[in-house]
Amino acid sequence: MRVVVPGNDSPIYMGVFMTTVRLTGLLLILVPLMFNVVFFLLQRTFDYPDILRRPTEEVLTRFQAGGTRLVALWYSFVLATLLFLPVAILTPQVLAPDDLLFVVTATALGLLAGLVQILGLIRWPFVVPSLARAYSSPNATQGTRDAVVVVFQAFHRYAGAAVGEHLGYLFTSLWTVLIAAAMTQCPLFPAWLGWIGFIPAVGIFLGLFEEAGLKPAGAINAVSYILWSIWLVVAGFILLLA
Repeated sequence: MRVVVPGNDSPIYMGVFMTTVRLTGLLLILVPLMFNVVFFLLQRTFDYPDILRRPTEEVLTRFQAGGTRLVALWYSFVLATLLFLPVAILTPQVLAPDDLLFVVTATALGLLAGLVQILGLIRWPFVVPSLARAYSSPNATQGTRDAVVVVFQAFHRYAGAAVGEHLGYLFTSLWTVLIAAAMTQCPLFPAWLGWIGFIPAVGIFLGLFEEAGLKPAGAINAVSYILWSIWLVVAGFILLLA
């Protein structure tokens, strides 16, 4: 596959560009894989994400029973999301290095997608452990437990549902649309891969409507994130082979 970089074909520029291409390809493979491995472990250990739809008392009790290992898993989940930030920065530069408007817009949306999900997830290793300990303490009064439930629900609704999920779905879907559209025009990728990217983008966007009562939205969103991960991994291998 011949790489065409508009605007600058000097040997030094091409060398830097191809290094960026390979680094981006490696991250596009590793980040989704890490994300899904940790997600799978949370499913097995904590019944995530189904546990979020159960009574707060059950969530806190099971979290406390999970101990340090569960806290470490949640922290790993945060790190996996943190590693998406360089993906958000590098991918637009690989797809259209001379299109400043596209690079700035796609980078901003990608960074927002990663940051809001980090803000949503980081409550699990830092806020929830203390709430779970307070709730599970044998000396806790009913008033203490009621207060803990209120605090947990507030963080869950704001940091989790509103920031991490709602805004995360919005910015991730918009970023994916821009990246998929650019792929259809980029000589590094086959056009069909770009068109396929619109499918998970729409499915992730539909997750916004779960809170509005659209019951299938949650399942569609979950499947779409799996397709999105596979799509990114395939894109990563194509870049490495370039």
